[in-house]
Amino acid sequence: MLEPTQIIEESDAELTIEWSDGESFLYHASQLRRVCPCAGCVNEWTGERTLKPESVADDLIFNKIGIVGRYALNFNFSDGHETGIFSYKYLREIAEK
Repeated sequence: MLEPTQIIEESDAELTIEWSDGESFLYHASQLRRVCPCAGCVNEWTGERTLKPESVADDLIFNKIGIVGRYALNFNFSDGHETGIFSYKYLREIAEK
């Protein structure tokens, strides 16, 4: 499984993850907020996204970034949202889209 080798806070709104295969991806706070996988943003039963992407401001920032065990990150966004757990697998998948 691919794992981060380094997580770099580039700014209040940008994060770079360097991966164990040598790849590196830049993530923006607004991008991550729009694809939040939590139950408040995605219907747990249907998998349908309930968060409207256009409702997320482009100038969103990270208030805090936390590590969840050895498998995920959690973001506290400036709009107050903080319930999403972004697995490393999910972070890699969204970077490659």
